[in-house]
Amino acid sequence: MKPLLLIDIDGPLNPYVALADRRIPHGYARHRMRPVGWDYGPALPVLLNPDHGRALLALAGRYELVWATTWKDEANVWIGPHLGLPPLPYIDWPAMHGGAPQGTYWKTQYVVEYAAGRPFAWIDDEITEQDRAWISGQGTAETLLLWIDPRTGLLPADFETLAAWADGRSGGE
Repeated sequence: MKPLLLIDIDGPLNPYVALADRRIPHGYARHRMRPVGWDYGPALPVLLNPDHGRALLALAGRYELVWATTWKDEANVWIGPHLGLPPLPYIDWPAMHGGAPQGTYWKTQYVVEYAAGRPFAWIDDEITEQDRAWISGQGTAETLLLWIDPRTGLLPADFETLAAWADGRSGGE
Protein backbone atom coordinates (compact mmCIF):
# COMPACT_ATOMS: atom_id res chain seq x y z
CA MET A 1 0.00 0.00 0.00
CA LYS A 2 1.35 3.43 -0.94
CA PRO A 3 2.02 5.97 1.79
CA LEU A 4 -0.21 9.02 2.06
CA LEU A 5 0.94 12.45 0.90
CA LEU A 6 -1.02 14.92 3.01
CA ILE A 7 -1.06 18.30 1.25
CA ASP A 8 -1.71 21.67 2.85
CA ILE A 9 -2.58 24.54 0.50
CA ASP A 10 -1.82 27.86 2.20
CA GLY A 11 1.94 27.95 2.55
CA PRO A 12 3.03 24.98 0.42
CA LEU A 13 0.94 25.57 -2.72
CA ASN A 14 -0.11 29.17 -2.05
CA PRO A 15 2.92 31.11 -0.74
CA TYR A 16 0.67 33.72 0.84
CA VAL A 17 3.51 35.56 2.59
CA ALA A 18 4.82 36.59 -0.84
CA LEU A 19 1.60 38.58 -1.30
CA ALA A 20 2.28 40.43 1.95
CA ASP A 21 5.68 41.27 0.45
CA ARG A 22 3.83 42.49 -2.68
CA ARG A 23 5.54 40.05 -5.01
CA ILE A 24 4.54 37.08 -7.11
CA PRO A 25 7.23 34.39 -7.25
CA HIS A 26 8.39 33.13 -10.64
CA GLY A 27 6.01 30.52 -12.13
CA TYR A 28 3.01 31.55 -10.04
CA ALA A 29 -0.23 33.11 -11.20
CA ARG A 30 -2.57 35.13 -9.00
CA HIS A 31 -6.16 33.93 -8.73
CA ARG A 32 -9.18 35.42 -6.95
CA MET A 33 -11.35 32.94 -5.05
CA ARG A 34 -14.44 32.95 -2.84
CA PRO A 35 -14.56 29.66 -0.93
CA VAL A 36 -17.38 29.14 1.56
CA GLY A 37 -16.89 31.45 4.51
CA TRP A 38 -14.98 34.04 2.48
CA ASP A 39 -17.95 36.33 2.03
CA TYR A 40 -16.49 39.59 3.26
CA GLY A 41 -14.35 42.09 1.42
CA PRO A 42 -12.60 41.40 -1.85
CA ALA A 43 -12.07 37.89 -3.18
CA LEU A 44 -9.23 35.93 -1.60
CA PRO A 45 -5.97 36.27 -3.56
CA VAL A 46 -4.31 32.89 -4.08
CA LEU A 47 -0.97 32.23 -5.79
CA LEU A 48 -0.66 28.91 -7.61
CA ASN A 49 2.05 27.38 -9.75
CA PRO A 50 0.87 24.87 -12.39
CA ASP A 51 4.26 23.11 -12.16
CA HIS A 52 3.19 21.95 -8.70
CA GLY A 53 0.26 20.09 -10.20
CA ARG A 54 2.54 18.23 -12.59
CA ALA A 55 4.99 17.45 -9.80
CA LEU A 56 2.22 16.17 -7.52
CA LEU A 57 0.84 13.99 -10.32
CA ALA A 58 4.33 12.55 -10.79
CA LEU A 59 4.34 11.67 -7.08
CA ALA A 60 0.93 9.99 -7.36
CA GLY A 61 2.70 6.81 -8.51
CA ARG A 62 4.46 6.71 -5.16
CA TYR A 63 1.76 8.17 -2.88
CA GLU A 64 -1.96 8.43 -2.36
CA LEU A 65 -2.53 12.19 -2.56
CA VAL A 66 -4.85 13.69 0.09
CA TRP A 67 -5.78 17.30 0.85
CA ALA A 68 -4.85 18.21 4.45
CA THR A 69 -6.10 21.78 4.37
CA THR A 70 -8.75 24.01 5.87
CA TRP A 71 -10.10 24.25 2.31
CA LYS A 72 -11.28 20.64 2.82
CA ASP A 73 -13.48 19.51 -0.11
CA GLU A 74 -13.35 22.98 -1.66
CA ALA A 75 -9.74 22.27 -2.58
CA ASN A 76 -11.19 20.12 -5.36
CA VAL A 77 -13.26 23.08 -6.61
CA TRP A 78 -10.91 26.03 -6.22
CA ILE A 79 -7.34 24.66 -6.21
CA GLY A 80 -7.13 21.29 -7.95
CA PRO A 81 -8.49 22.48 -11.33
CA HIS A 82 -5.89 25.28 -11.52
CA LEU A 83 -3.16 22.71 -10.92
CA GLY A 84 -4.54 20.05 -13.24
CA LEU A 85 -5.26 17.67 -10.36
CA PRO A 86 -8.16 15.23 -10.29
CA PRO A 87 -10.49 15.35 -7.28
CA LEU A 88 -8.59 14.12 -4.23
CA PRO A 89 -9.80 12.77 -0.90
CA TYR A 90 -9.51 15.25 1.95
CA ILE A 91 -9.33 15.28 5.72
CA ASP A 92 -12.67 16.45 7.07
CA TRP A 93 -11.36 18.02 10.28
CA PRO A 94 -13.57 17.24 13.30
CA ALA A 95 -12.63 20.69 14.67
CA MET A 96 -10.49 23.48 13.27
CA HIS A 97 -8.14 25.83 15.06
CA GLY A 98 -8.85 24.33 18.47
CA GLY A 99 -6.69 23.00 21.25
CA ALA A 100 -4.15 20.30 20.56
CA PRO A 101 -2.15 17.88 22.69
CA GLN A 102 1.16 18.98 24.17
CA GLY A 103 1.42 22.26 22.28
CA THR A 104 1.17 20.69 18.83
CA TYR A 105 -0.42 22.29 15.80
CA TRP A 106 -4.20 21.76 15.80
CA LYS A 107 -4.03 19.57 12.65
CA THR A 108 -1.44 17.15 14.00
CA GLN A 109 -3.69 14.85 16.03
CA TYR A 110 -6.17 14.62 13.14
CA VAL A 111 -3.42 13.87 10.61
CA VAL A 112 -2.33 10.91 12.74
CA GLU A 113 -5.94 9.74 13.14
CA TYR A 114 -6.55 10.02 9.40
CA ALA A 115 -3.41 8.05 8.57
CA ALA A 116 -4.62 5.27 10.90
CA GLY A 117 -1.23 3.60 11.06
CA ARG A 118 -0.28 4.08 7.41
CA PRO A 119 3.04 5.68 6.54
CA PHE A 120 2.63 9.31 5.50
CA ALA A 121 4.42 12.41 4.37
CA TRP A 122 2.85 15.71 5.37
CA ILE A 123 3.67 19.08 3.80
CA ASP A 124 2.58 22.14 5.78
CA ASP A 125 3.95 25.52 6.83
CA GLU A 126 2.87 25.10 10.47
CA ILE A 127 4.80 21.92 11.38
CA THR A 128 7.10 22.33 14.40
CA GLU A 129 9.50 20.19 16.40
CA GLN A 130 6.68 19.66 18.93
CA ASP A 131 4.62 18.03 16.18
CA ARG A 132 7.54 15.79 15.21
CA ALA A 133 8.11 14.74 18.82
CA TRP A 134 4.42 14.10 19.50
CA ILE A 135 3.96 12.04 16.33
CA SER A 136 7.11 10.06 17.13
CA GLY A 137 5.70 9.27 20.56
CA GLN A 138 2.46 7.91 19.10
CA GLY A 139 4.07 4.77 17.72
CA THR A 140 3.07 6.01 14.28
CA ALA A 141 4.26 4.28 11.13
CA GLU A 142 7.04 5.87 9.09
CA THR A 143 6.51 9.60 8.63
CA LEU A 144 8.04 12.54 6.86
CA LEU A 145 6.96 15.93 8.16
CA LEU A 146 8.15 18.51 5.66
CA TRP A 147 7.91 22.15 6.74
CA ILE A 148 7.41 24.46 3.77
CA ASP A 149 8.33 28.14 3.90
CA PRO A 150 5.13 30.18 3.23
CA ARG A 151 7.23 32.87 1.53
CA THR A 152 8.36 30.51 -1.23
CA GLY A 153 5.96 27.55 -1.29
CA LEU A 154 7.09 24.16 -2.52
CA LEU A 155 10.45 24.13 -4.25
CA PRO A 156 11.93 21.52 -6.62
CA ALA A 157 14.10 20.22 -3.75
CA ASP A 158 10.93 19.52 -1.72
CA PHE A 159 9.55 17.32 -4.50
CA GLU A 160 12.92 15.54 -4.69
CA THR A 161 12.79 14.95 -0.92
CA LEU A 162 9.27 13.53 -1.17
CA ALA A 163 10.22 11.21 -4.04
CA ALA A 164 13.39 10.02 -2.28
CA TRP A 165 11.51 9.34 0.96
CA ALA A 166 8.84 7.30 -0.82
CA ASP A 167 11.45 5.41 -2.83
CA GLY A 168 13.54 4.72 0.26
CA ARG A 169 10.72 3.07 2.15
CA SER A 170 11.16 -0.68 1.66
CA GLY A 171 11.56 -0.34 -2.08
CA GLY A 172 8.86 2.33 -2.35
CA GLU A 173 5.98 0.25 -1.00
